[in-house]
Amino acid sequence: MDHAKFRKDFSILKRKVNGKPLVYLDSAATSQKPQPVIEAVVDYYQNHNANIHRGVHTLGDESTRLYEQARQTVADFIGAGDPEELIFVRNTTEAINLVAYAWGSQNIQAGDEILISEMEHHSNLVPWQMLADRQKAALNYIKVAKNGRLDLSDLRRKLSLRTKIVSLTHVSNFLGTINPIHEIARIINIKRSDLAAARSDLKTPLFLVDGAQAVPHMQVNVEDLGCDFYAFSGHKTYGPMGIGCLWGRRKILGTMPPFLTGGGMINTVDFSATTFTRLPDKFEAGTPNVAGAVGLAAAVKYLRKIGMENVRKYEIELTKYALDKLCKGLTFAGQRLDLKIFGPVTAEERGGLIAFTVNVGGKEIHAHDVAQILDSQGVAVRSGHHCVMPLHTKLGLAATTRISFGIYNTKEDIDKLVSALKKVPQIFR
Repeated sequence: MDHAKFRKDFSILKRKVNGKPLVYLDSAATSQKPQPVIEAVVDYYQNHNANIHRGVHTLGDESTRLYEQARQTVADFIGAGDPEELIFVRNTTEAINLVAYAWGSQNIQAGDEILISEMEHHSNLVPWQMLADRQKAALNYIKVAKNGRLDLSDLRRKLSLRTKIVSLTHVSNFLGTINPIHEIARIINIKRSDLAAARSDLKTPLFLVDGAQAVPHMQVNVEDLGCDFYAFSGHKTYGPMGIGCLWGRRKILGTMPPFLTGGGMINTVDFSATTFTRLPDKFEAGTPNVAGAVGLAAAVKYLRKIGMENVRKYEIELTKYALDKLCKGLTFAGQRLDLKIFGPVTAEERGGLIAFTVNVGGKEIHAHDVAQILDSQGVAVRSGHHCVMPLHTKLGLAATTRISFGIYNTKEDIDKLVSALKKVPQIFR
């Protein structure tokens, strides 16, 4: 990978923050956008902007064509054979809510069980929590082992005749853990077959995967993974904010009622009833984010040009370098600064992010204080519970500091982080 060339595509990295060159280590929250993505969005608004599907004029035709081309491009990128199985939404959060409401309202009954894990982002927890409350169902959690991995034996124990859906993250946004989705899907499908033998009408449990931290960083093929739904966000994938995707199997999506209703998703309407149109329009009510879809298509083209195998290889290299630097601990003016790192210990087992706590002289420094000191040196990181509050609480943590990488980061960025961290004991002596 020609890193110097790619960095030039991200003009925001030329900025200075607090008089220092920007070091952006917060890509897990949102990635920066390369110039081809910005140009694609600008070109759309300057030359093609019109509403889709409703007009017969030239701009309307161009806008519709660009929107559907974007769907095909993104579907190809994640290995979806049928582009009509790809629904454009705002983000991963909306995608999971769509399934929880549209599928869950019809299929989750009193006494049923929903199974997620202790490492889930709130976006893959709160919708299921609310669904369980509405439907008088149970929400159960797969345990996270001390090494930061899912306890698959606990998954096997908790799968039962009452389990209707399993919803898990592909890559943890806190621990960095890469969950073995193929293996989990195999376990679920074995259980599904066993249950179907007992009840021929049973087609659950289904399997949803939150891919927000996976799609930008590694090759994903939804057809091969063995899941039933896959959700991800454009803004973490070097695309615009306000666009995301839900992929689902046609046979399941076809049975689900709409999530939102109104224009664009109807077949016929009269004063007494409405019929709905086909996939994917049935789930895309109202005017969609056409510019966002166009920008996301440009982003995945950009990633394809690099090659996702190269992206993953480079992020392993960066993560390994960062783990080596941070695990050694730091000393400034005789004052020891120790970091406790959470999640798997090797770069190959985790995504390109590292969460840690900082301890100076036996005293833990709050993550927000650490982040402010780093920001004063131009280093942007994330601090807090990262929308994984239950697991932080279980581990006895108020907050952690998280660094996360993109294709524009370098080992020099990590060196600058380490240098900036040495300011912490200088302030908290």
